[in-house]
Amino acid sequence: MPVSDDQAPSPLDHETRLQAHDHTALRLWLRLLTCTSLIEASVRQILRTDFESTLPRFDLLAQLDRHPQGLRMSELSQRLMVTGGNVTGLADQLEAEGSITREPVADDRRAIRLKLSAAGRRRFAEMAAAHERWVVTLFEALSRDEQQQLLRLLGKLKPGLLAGTAREFKAPAPARRRS
Repeated sequence: MPVSDDQAPSPLDHETRLQAHDHTALRLWLRLLTCTSLIEASVRQILRTDFESTLPRFDLLAQLDRHPQGLRMSELSQRLMVTGGNVTGLADQLEAEGSITREPVADDRRAIRLKLSAAGRRRFAEMAAAHERWVVTLFEALSRDEQQQLLRLLGKLKPGLLAGTAREFKAPAPARRRS
């Protein structure tokens, strides 16, 4: 039977994989993954119902909002960690809606720069404000002090995770049998 610390996992979350003997680090990893998945699913649903939009579209608009001078499609692809084809598909939709514009890049004839249009900037501002309200609501189960404590603890974990991805983890070699 799966085990839980504070509340029973729902039948569909990642923590249902856990057993009583599982290491605390594994339990923590699956708890973080479950919380991330639940938050993302909620944001996706609200974007869809309130704005008839998707999280990838929101993310692309957010990048352009942070860079008023615009971004090359290749830069967007890197920032969003998706293929150029994904960016092109999103850009086609957003341009057709009037949310973004495409401009040639002066020093590179092959490159295209995407920018928010005035209408896109207004629309994104509305979406971003609603997004912030949703996220604040999703964390209401924690007091402000608890949120700060969790933020500090995750901030302490993050550098170690970044360093861990930079070095190679080596599993112990299996013992050799003598013949």
